[in-house]
Amino acid sequence: MHIHILGICGTFMGGIAAIAKEAGHRVTGCDVNVYPPMSDQLRGLGIELIEGFDADQVRLNPDIYVIGNVVSRGKQPLMEEILNRGLPYTSGPQWLAEQVLRDKWVLAVAGTHGKTTTTSMLAWILEHARMKPGFLIGGVPANFEVSARLGETPFFAIEADEYDTAFFDKRSKFVHYRPRTAVLNNLEFDHADIFPDLAAIETQFHHLVRTVPGNGLIVANDTEASLNRVLERGCWSALEKFGNTGWRAEGSDTDFEVRFDGKPQGRVNWDLLGLHNRMNALAAIAAARHAGVSPAVACEALGLFKNVKRRMEVRGVVNGITVYDDFAHHPTAIETTLQGLRNKVGSARILAVLEPRSNTMKMGTLKNQLPASLTQADSVFVYTHDLGWDAGPVFNSPLDGQVRNLHLVDELPVLVSAIKHEAKPGDHVLIMSNGGFGGIHGKLLEALAQPMDA
Repeated sequence: MHIHILGICGTFMGGIAAIAKEAGHRVTGCDVNVYPPMSDQLRGLGIELIEGFDADQVRLNPDIYVIGNVVSRGKQPLMEEILNRGLPYTSGPQWLAEQVLRDKWVLAVAGTHGKTTTTSMLAWILEHARMKPGFLIGGVPANFEVSARLGETPFFAIEADEYDTAFFDKRSKFVHYRPRTAVLNNLEFDHADIFPDLAAIETQFHHLVRTVPGNGLIVANDTEASLNRVLERGCWSALEKFGNTGWRAEGSDTDFEVRFDGKPQGRVNWDLLGLHNRMNALAAIAAARHAGVSPAVACEALGLFKNVKRRMEVRGVVNGITVYDDFAHHPTAIETTLQGLRNKVGSARILAVLEPRSNTMKMGTLKNQLPASLTQADSVFVYTHDLGWDAGPVFNSPLDGQVRNLHLVDELPVLVSAIKHEAKPGDHVLIMSNGGFGGIHGKLLEALAQPMDA
């Protein structure tokens, strides 16, 4: 089969491309952002990439077009030509469900935060247990160095995103996956461009619950009132909880005992920081147990877990200044990431650098939660370029949660210069964005290596 993927350079669609190629299909694709590293990864697989969405791509005559959710009506000539000619098309999640997941034991990880990390943990646990799973993850786990693969057994771990499927299918992606094991990791309001309120997201999560078979398992975080409300709507599968009851972690961030119903199951020793990662670990251990991996083996695997790129990833150390890259962009993720770093570095100075880049952040829906999420930082730099709201009144409010040593900057070179002049040996610079942030990490490291007056 020849498939042509519209929006191929996104992490999810790029993963589908890699899996389709591994399955023996001919794969081509197009996007407006055909550049490294995804372009190199795809071309390395022998996948032909086309820049843009020109209508003449119909000359390729694929068996089916697979449409990413970056595509919308009236903006891409190729999509309009597909519709006008009545050519066959489907969404990425639906193609995956029909062509790959149908005969798999799917382990799906859903949640506002931690999906990528928890799915990576789960895939690594299965790999460590020699179960050779397939996976599709919205990031690159360092244990694998690829974001997706077909696998050699029925087990398939997938990051279950609540974002919409395509312009013609507004259901959440995860309703297509039909998991036998489903993790409900957490649930807060996000994606304000898609959902009007938290209740609407809870409805989508319950649609996921409805697809889990009676002999399947739901692993749910019982510290989240939103998830408790979801399950109160109805649950027809076995249920294991973690956090307050069921699966619990006792100890420090980097050394904790795992217990289930009060009984010791194993111990995790690792370098990851924060309560959120302990919760992620519990979810992954419980899900893997359902697939046949003992908790003791799962704990052993997590001791060898290398985390995901862009999750508190050290990008470099220059003149005693450590620069981190992190994907945090929701206030809760920002707060927990900063708290984890604070626990690690103690009284050392933290310089937090934030790009409010997601659609929700640009709309300002959660803007009033941002100041309180940044209070663990000694200095805060907010990149205000292309922001849809005035950051000044928000961050300069006299209310509790006011940030310290605030810098609101609209131009990237000015931002780099401001951080350079603020940073001192021993400082930790935490850069947070769900995008590339204009390559600020490399630019800052280069600037820090130059003399102060350069």
